[in-house]
Amino acid sequence: MDRITSMRVFVRAATDGSLSAAARHLGMSPAMATKHVNALEARLGVKLFHRSTRRLALTETGNDYLEACRRILPEIDEADAAAASRRVKASGLLRMNVPLSFGHCFVAPLMPAFSQRHPEVTVELGLSDAGLDLVAGNWDLAIRIGRLADSPLQARKLGDSPMRVCASPGYLDRRGVPRRVAELIQHNCLGYTLSGTQGRDSWRFGASGELRVPVGGNLLANNGDALVAAAVRDQGIIYQPEFIVRAALARGELVMLELDKPPVELGGIHVLYPPDRRPPAKVRVMIDHLVEAFAATSEGGAAHSSDSNATAGARGDHIAG
Repeated sequence: MDRITSMRVFVRAATDGSLSAAARHLGMSPAMATKHVNALEARLGVKLFHRSTRRLALTETGNDYLEACRRILPEIDEADAAAASRRVKASGLLRMNVPLSFGHCFVAPLMPAFSQRHPEVTVELGLSDAGLDLVAGNWDLAIRIGRLADSPLQARKLGDSPMRVCASPGYLDRRGVPRRVAELIQHNCLGYTLSGTQGRDSWRFGASGELRVPVGGNLLANNGDALVAAAVRDQGIIYQPEFIVRAALARGELVMLELDKPPVELGGIHVLYPPDRRPPAKVRVMIDHLVEAFAATSEGGAAHSSDSNATAGARGDHIAG
């Protein structure tokens, strides 16, 4: 007799209180249900039920075995469903919300390869730094950069993006090079309005942002690329994630400043999705594609991805360009 089927018969009989009721529920004859329980008891070498003509009663061993079966059988069903879902061809509209600069620099270039793999999936890429609500906006996926608040959403870490304090060589020649965070108050610091970490009147330093440093400047923006564009033209100092300033640093348009306190740690780059036990195939294949792509990147903001899932929030301290 099939052991898994026998376990299902046993659980149903214990739940319904009779083998005939279990047989009706599972679409088999009472005789077959009895054979399954007999085979299970013979395999285990113990009695699971005290039987009479009117009722079944679990033995002490049977009660313990029932708890184990109720734990194991759903896991088997979940494993079967997960394996079967791999056969389902991904299709349909996939709506993904990502930060503007990050989406332009890193996510959009990944889409041609994704479309070649999954031609029946249409991707709607929403580029926004506003940290829109994933559920309310009917988004299938979102990428967020920063610390995540608690929520039922599931999160998969793609990588890290360290913060950088930067200015142009021309600005530093004119105004001098700050060596301590306390000296920033003497400089034109360009603020990012969507985050308190590098905001309009103070910047936070230290791994957890425990040190608040007062700053001031003549430009505020809700997009990191706008701040980079101003900084490379000698307007002031910016405090942005590495992925936003990477290209300007490589071209020598910006110089990274070494200060006496470390930059704040962002908390990582995560892909978020609704808390479905079995996400649709289109969601699953996009997550796999992103994890694979970011794991292959060995430097900078999109470093190595994490294989662990975690419950996470739609946004915490939203830091993204």
